[in-house]
Amino acid sequence: MEQRKPTPKRPAANKPTSQKASAPAERTMKQTVIRHLVLAASLLIIGVFVVQVLLGIFTRHGHYREVPEMVGLLLDDAMAVAESNGNLRIEVSDSLFVPIYDGGVVLEQNPKAGTEVKKGRRVFVTVNSYRQKMVEIPYVTGYSLRQAKNNLENVGLEIERLEYVEDIAANYILSQKFNGRTIEEGDKVEAEVGSGITLVVGRGEDEEKSRVSVPRLVGMTLYEAKSRLWDSGLNVGRITSDEGVNQLNERNARVYVQSPAQGSVANLGSSVALSLSLDDERINRGVTAADEDARRREEAEAKAREEAAEAEAREKLMEAAGMPTDYEEDFF
Repeated sequence: MEQRKPTPKRPAANKPTSQKASAPAERTMKQTVIRHLVLAASLLIIGVFVVQVLLGIFTRHGHYREVPEMVGLLLDDAMAVAESNGNLRIEVSDSLFVPIYDGGVVLEQNPKAGTEVKKGRRVFVTVNSYRQKMVEIPYVTGYSLRQAKNNLENVGLEIERLEYVEDIAANYILSQKFNGRTIEEGDKVEAEVGSGITLVVGRGEDEEKSRVSVPRLVGMTLYEAKSRLWDSGLNVGRITSDEGVNQLNERNARVYVQSPAQGSVANLGSSVALSLSLDDERINRGVTAADEDARRREEAEAKAREEAAEAEAREKLMEAAGMPTDYEEDFF
């Protein structure tokens, strides 16, 4: 009897497992991302906290003190006051000599009283000297006016007055005087810093060069205005100051009016009066007025030059035509 071969079974179809396997993997990935985000946020918070702590340590964040008033105190007393107000440190940045104050007195301070600063902050002060510094007067006879001025300023002196005399050595120093005494070469004469020296200067033979244009001084400090005048061969005239300008703050004041005005023509050795103020608004008004005055002066001068040129051209034209210049007005 013939045996039947068993019918081979079909292999069972593979069931889809990808969906079941992917679910745990997604959950694991999400958890990993969340952990990383939490870790990053934690590190950020810790970092910010550490930075704040370090800033507080190195900058003394939150430790502010009000700067006390030290102007008028002796330097030792000012140091004691500063020490007791937040361990502030006094540093002398400059010294002046103001005769109306005692030596060693604080004249100015920066920051000013009432300013809030951190503990240990430096406070810069200007102290009054016990006496003015003495310097030897340099011998400038034979130098040009500009060289002489620079040499005097380099040692802390200034020009008391420029005296011009007839001499072919235009703008050269013929002699120099201090307190009425003529200083000769080799003399060892000392003067207090800030003292003025009288310079006798040659005028030259050219009459036109003995007249100069007054420079603009409005907006300058007194020191700058003086230097500009001396460079131009002019003297400093009367100085008037607004209320509030004193020996301490005069160096910060600026010129708001000058007379004669800029652009005016003056003889060598003439004086220019100055008015000083600490009021910025007043100074700015003075600058605007000076600029407007200079503009009008330039326009008037340009018109005068133009009229002079026209008159000269008419005269030449009449001469070329053989007509007498007496009939110029009738001709034109």
